Amino acid sequence: MEGLTTPMHVGSVLVFQPRDGGFDYDGLVALISNRISLVPRYRQCVREIPGRLANPIWVDDEDFDVTYHVRRSALPRPGSDDQLQEFVARIQSRRLDRGRPLWEVYLIEGLAKGRFAIVTKSHQALVDGIHALDIANVIVDGTTVRDDPVAETWRPAREPSDVELVASAFVDAVRRPSQVADTMRGVMTDVKAVGGPVFSALGAVLSTVARTAVRPAPASPLNAEIGEARRYVIVGTDLADYRTVRSRLALGHYADEVTINDVVLATISGALRSWLLTRGEAVHNATTVRAMVPVSVYGTDDTGRVGDRVTACFVDLPVGEPGASMRLHQIAYAMRQQIEGGHAVGAESLAGLAGFTSPTLHSMGARLGSAMSRRLFNLIITNVPGPQQPLYLGSARMLSTYPVVPLARGQAVSIGLTSYDGGVYFGLNGDRDAMPDLDLLGQCLVDSLADLVEIRDARG
Repeated sequence: MEGLTTPMHVGSVLVFQPRDGGFDYDGLVALISNRISLVPRYRQCVREIPGRLANPIWVDDEDFDVTYHVRRSALPRPGSDDQLQEFVARIQSRRLDRGRPLWEVYLIEGLAKGRFAIVTKSHQALVDGIHALDIANVIVDGTTVRDDPVAETWRPAREPSDVELVASAFVDAVRRPSQVADTMRGVMTDVKAVGGPVFSALGAVLSTVARTAVRPAPASPLNAEIGEARRYVIVGTDLADYRTVRSRLALGHYADEVTINDVVLATISGALRSWLLTRGEAVHNATTVRAMVPVSVYGTDDTGRVGDRVTACFVDLPVGEPGASMRLHQIAYAMRQQIEGGHAVGAESLAGLAGFTSPTLHSMGARLGSAMSRRLFNLIITNVPGPQQPLYLGSARMLSTYPVVPLARGQAVSIGLTSYDGGVYFGLNGDRDAMPDLDLLGQCLVDSLADLVEIRDARG
């Protein structure tokens, strides 16, 4: 799925307020060096099998250098959020070095009010939600108390030679002939190489598509040919506002079934409506934007352990509906129809599955979106509930966290959001040429939420 214009890494922007003089680069290197044993894949790199006789494999990086992956930068004064956004857009546009472990972490100093930021990049091949997590998951804690250093016992295994890789591939061919047959068919055509594993993994999603997305997605400026450069916009909002809207507008028999996620989608719908109007696009009562909304559900791996998997809901956001409350009820009904009879995880359970799982679940959702045809939806929206208590990097308190969800082919913008410690934080990732007004879409989100908050229910 990765190409020159579609780097397949997920990122996060974590903003911190330091205590007692700040947080330095050496401290970050020491922390990651101590924690990296918790994510062993982060000291491995990808090796292709000669002749593509089998799938690529992970091998230990014999020359692993943590300081190559942990980098330091600083913003010029005044250290504004706009400058941070531009930095993130440049960094996230660049593909990761395929010859090394597929991740990077940046310490960004010089933010206004004495703050600093941590920007992460983890390739989606690293992050599966069960065996490997995003690096951001292991560097933040629920307390400022440092744990004892992890004993350094890791020694890289010798990297196999090309001859050994080929020999291993032939052994696997004898043991699992059907797998090598699938791989060899993939050598003949990229469509089969991608389509085979994708469709076998997404059978449940395809059945959803058959039921809910049989018609192509409506034409939209959200879909365009994209280049390599990006824009990135962060938007912070209050979780209390979404709860207020839910309590005021959740009326009637299905009052308990209007969720915070429904309010989020209604907020995005109103923002898209305003944004389309500012562009002079034709918006009428029946105008919709189809969103693919990944939903985490319980599942088990081969050992029977409970893990995370992500399925898709497709919802036609009613951007043509002028009434904010009506948009919310239409979305709540559509989402309820999508997940009825399923096993969707509630926000509280999801937030506690594996601690701070936000970047991991954003990655799983983005992978799902990238694997599917752009004709089925106009944009992807990932909403991951996070912990509602403060997290820390050393003694520095995390103030906010913004996801960076990669773009798929033909997708001009992606919207990721994470709730954390009383806030809801949006990360808008857009193509630089197709979305010159991405900051306007960000402001439309703020205005749309304000419109919902101001609405009173029928009981006053």
